[in-house]
Amino acid sequence: MSTYSNLSVELIGTGEQSGTWGTTTNTNLGTAMEEAIVGTVDQAVTTGNTTLSLNTASNATQVVRHLRLNLTGSAGGVGNLIIPTTAAGGVNTFQKNYIINNASDTAITVKTASGTGVLVPAGKSACVYADGTNVDYAIDYLSGTILSSDVDINGGSIDGTAIGAATPSSGSFTTLAASGAVSGAGVTARFASPGPIGNTAASTGAFTTLTTTGNVTLGDASGDEVTHNAQTVNIPNNLIYSGTGAITQAVGTTGQRPGSPAEGMFRYNSTTDEFEGYADSAWGSIGGGASAGGAIYENVDDITTSYSITAGSNGMSVGPMTLASGVTVTIPSGQRWVIL
Repeated sequence: MSTYSNLSVELIGTGEQSGTWGTTTNTNLGTAMEEAIVGTVDQAVTTGNTTLSLNTASNATQVVRHLRLNLTGSAGGVGNLIIPTTAAGGVNTFQKNYIINNASDTAITVKTASGTGVLVPAGKSACVYADGTNVDYAIDYLSGTILSSDVDINGGSIDGTAIGAATPSSGSFTTLAASGAVSGAGVTARFASPGPIGNTAASTGAFTTLTTTGNVTLGDASGDEVTHNAQTVNIPNNLIYSGTGAITQAVGTTGQRPGSPAEGMFRYNSTTDEFEGYADSAWGSIGGGASAGGAIYENVDDITTSYSITAGSNGMSVGPMTLASGVTVTIPSGQRWVIL
């Protein structure tokens, strides 16, 4: 006489089912064992308890025997999936691993009728183990690298740091990124009294706006350079050069003068080989420019921009002088412009 295993696989008695044992064996292998090893089946859940039962005297297909249970339907907010506790005619203990995929709209507790269980949220999956008394997680320890697009940690600890505790714990991140606000007493204190940026070795970086109340050192070794790609650098107060080298000013031809000059501009004119500055709405030569050891001073003989001699001052040029078309030289009353 046949008997049945804990998963209701039919065990043929010695000498039985002559000529038909192949059918029984095929059902055992192709149905009962395949369901237990790789089988998946849909199971609708309802409000309250949805109870799975095990026919302990049949190797035919059974929901409770499948490895993966895909829960569907609606449990109205409260639902339990009840796993049997006995097998083989109610004598042996029913023990089995399950993969629970909760595709219903309700969090489902997978449990035995009188034991404890595991809550599987809607839209989540869990590996559980029914031991004949209770249902618990089948895996409670993982080592190595674990990849997941969604991790919901509701308790326990990470490296001894409590999760969700009322008192914050210390910790560190190599890289911390946040799409929203990051708050806390430690964050507020850190930004209120920030420490130094960087380490003993300088690093690269960028600031949209950099404000300092102390000294800023740009480069600290021979050959260091500061490169600024903006067209204008605005320094509202004094700029002090404490080195013993030289400053290279803007160099360009007369035709390369700024299109909209401002009072106080200073440059070197490579056409006239002179330093020049912009004042009183005109460009003019600035001191120096002497050659022959400082004995000879030169001036250009073409005046291409209108100019007004400063009130209270006289002017002098070595001629002949040529005024470009439309260009005027204005001499205030009582002043002189002497051309030698």
